[in-house]
Amino acid sequence: MIETVPTRTRFVCEMVVKTARLMVGVPDYDNDVAHWKAIHPDQPIMTHKEFFRERQDARYAIGKGRFRCCCC
Repeated sequence: MIETVPTRTRFVCEMVVKTARLMVGVPDYDNDVAHWKAIHPDQPIMTHKEFFRERQDARYAIGKGRFRCCCC
């Protein structure tokens, strides 16, 4: 497979952005959708808004009586 320099550069930039987002806690919706389609094809896929809310709730344990803030 022959790759051009712009294609390779674009790929590297996308991976850097993806890594940076994961490092600061921004979940990857597209990756999650691919996972659900491959592993759980019989189950419905969350919308982007539902996915973001669920990830935020899981990260901060909202609604489970375990809310933690940045200083705890």
